[in-house]
Amino acid sequence: MSWFNYYGLLFMTIIMLPNIIYAIKNKSKENKYQNKIIETLEQIGRYGCFIFMVFNIPYLYYNFWFNHGLIFYLSINFILCIAYLLFWIICWNKYNKLKALSLSIIPSCIFLYSGIVLANFPLIIFSILFAICHILISYKSSL
Repeated sequence: MSWFNYYGLLFMTIIMLPNIIYAIKNKSKENKYQNKIIETLEQIGRYGCFIFMVFNIPYLYYNFWFNHGLIFYLSINFILCIAYLLFWIICWNKYNKLKALSLSIIPSCIFLYSGIVLANFPLIIFSILFAICHILISYKSSL
């Protein structure tokens, strides 16, 4: 894979589309859980994941470190994206723990898995930061 990860961009697009549609239709939704430090760390993790899912920085990214890495990368991320879309469809008009946790854990898994399989160290770091904060915010907001 070169410096630009087209597959990463595709996965980002797939998981962002339902979020954009939901945000347009539900402009007044606000998180119940308010913690500026956690929210800021979540945003840092989120945008770091967005950047490093798409751009491969030399010497910080080492590509697939095992045979057939691309097949595993595409297969597992495709399955996770399908699961994410299914949870969006199932939980569209609901707001409960199932929706909150599934829609925060699955993208966290996509980012972390991608970072590990690609040996992309910044993506691993940002995905851990994002996962911790995003899952916490989602869970606390669902109570």
